[in-house]
Amino acid sequence: MAAGRDVSGGLEAVAVTVWPPGETPAPFQYSPDSVPGADGAIDPTEVTFPGCPCLVGSCPAHSCPCILQRAAEPLFECNSMCRCGEGCENRVVQRGLQVRLEVFKTAKKGWGVRALEAITKGRFVCEYAGEVLGFAEARRRILSQTAQDPNYIIAVREHLHSGQVMETFVDPTYIGNVGRFLNHSCEPNLVMVPVRVDSMVPRLALFAAIDIAAGEELCYDYSGRFRNLTLTEGEQQASEEGNVLRKPCFCGAQTCAAFLPWDGSLFPPADMHSESSP
Repeated sequence: MAAGRDVSGGLEAVAVTVWPPGETPAPFQYSPDSVPGADGAIDPTEVTFPGCPCLVGSCPAHSCPCILQRAAEPLFECNSMCRCGEGCENRVVQRGLQVRLEVFKTAKKGWGVRALEAITKGRFVCEYAGEVLGFAEARRRILSQTAQDPNYIIAVREHLHSGQVMETFVDPTYIGNVGRFLNHSCEPNLVMVPVRVDSMVPRLALFAAIDIAAGEELCYDYSGRFRNLTLTEGEQQASEEGNVLRKPCFCGAQTCAAFLPWDGSLFPPADMHSESSP
């Protein structure tokens, strides 16, 4: 893959270039949107939401039921069943990539992603797309990894007002988009927000948390926070008992926690041996 070639193969509205010349990311199938996982447990493409009745180009914030739901989590966009136009301001994430990004080889972190244009705070950048898995398949894939394997599986947990916890597992290892190349930072410039469009299966949308300059690497906190806490005594003991060292963090932030975030929820207690974030 030559430098400047579109890693998305023309599937994005904006080309995603690669640097440096002669370097090639490991093969994977590019998909701008999440797809059903191999286990067939969840179909993120299924349309289950009713549409709004707004017969206008852009929905009014005071009356559109999709926008009114934004007053509380989770967030909803107008969807394929809505009667508003494609230019509706409540259609953002579903439009896909709109900013110029480049996949590049970093000094210590493997591949990363940088902005090729300035991005203002609050702007949608890209989605973290991949196979949407059920818990059993996500656990099976995690447990099959070796210590040397990169882990792209992300587990997102949303605590709803009802007390219910919704879990979403996305794995872009084999099928994914540019989001799979994003690195972790303990002081990230992106924030991940679950956004619903057609169903309760969320799109994992990444927005600019600050103003970002052209050429700056794009990163988010794999733990889902804007900080990365150091290991607790219990976590350290579990890691030592499993004879496993957490992967080091090379983000270079002043507040760097030295290790990547670690989530043992997909492991039986005796098998805690890897982090469950990319």
